Amino acid sequence: MISFLSLSSGSSGNCYYFSDGKVSFLVDAGVGPRTCSKKLSEKGIRLQDIDFILVTHDHSDHIKALGLISSKYHKPVFATDAVAGALHYSMYTKGKLGGSLHTINIGEEEDICSVKVTAFEVSHDATQTVGYFIEMDGRRITLVTDCGRMTSQIAEYAKKADVLILESNYDEKMLEEGDYTYVLKERIRSGSGHLSNSEAAQALKDIWKNRQASLSRIFLCHLSDNNNTPELALGCSGEALRQIGAESCVLEALPRGKASELYFI
Repeated sequence: MISFLSLSSGSSGNCYYFSDGKVSFLVDAGVGPRTCSKKLSEKGIRLQDIDFILVTHDHSDHIKALGLISSKYHKPVFATDAVAGALHYSMYTKGKLGGSLHTINIGEEEDICSVKVTAFEVSHDATQTVGYFIEMDGRRITLVTDCGRMTSQIAEYAKKADVLILESNYDEKMLEEGDYTYVLKERIRSGSGHLSNSEAAQALKDIWKNRQASLSRIFLCHLSDNNNTPELALGCSGEALRQIGAESCVLEALPRGKASELYFI
C-alpha cells in the first residue's frame, strides 16, 4: 500500500509525497520548508525522514523550495541532465544543492532507494519537463503535470499505471472569456503550455480503453485558480469515463494551494 499526499497542486506551488512505509520521497518542492514540514506533520510525517526528491522541471512553482529543503535536510535530488543544468543557475537552487544533485536519463529505469523510477519527456515550455513512471510496493504510478499536449509516449506510460496523476489545467471557455492577455492565453493552449479539461478527458478515454494495468485511481492535478474549478474538471473527465463504462475507476481532483487528504493507493 502506498501513501500519497498532495501538499500543493497548481500555479501557487507543487509538491507530492509518496511512501511505501520503508522509503518516502517528494516529487517537486514548490512549497516552503516550514509549510511543507507543517503539512506533513499534520499527517504524522516528518520532512526530515524523506529519502530523496524528484524534479519534473525548473519552473518556480515546482522548485522554489528545492534548494532550501535539500540543503537543510541533506536530501539527494534527482533530475535529468538538462534540468540539472538549469538548477545550477536558478535563483532558487544556485549554490544550494552541491553534491546532492544527481542526474537520471530519459527513458531509463533508475533504482533509487529500491524505488524504480523512469523519467519520460513531456511537452511544456521549461528547459525540459518530464513525467515519472514509479514502481514501488507492487504498484505502478504515472505522474504527468504541466503538460501542453498528450503524446504517444505519455499515453504509453499512463496505460501501464495502476494510479494516474494527470494535469487538467483549464476550462477552455473560462480561459477564452477570462482576463488573461492574449499572449498568455496563447501560451497556455499552445501545445507546450497546459492541458485543458477536454484534452485530459479525451486522453483518459484512450488510456482506459487501452490500459495494460488495473488503473483503479485517477487524480486530476494542477487545476488553474483562474480558469478552472474542481467541478468542471471532474465533470468533464467523469463524463468521458462514464461514456466508456469506466465508472469503477475512482476519479478525484487534487486541491489547489493546500494539502489533500492522505490517500492510500
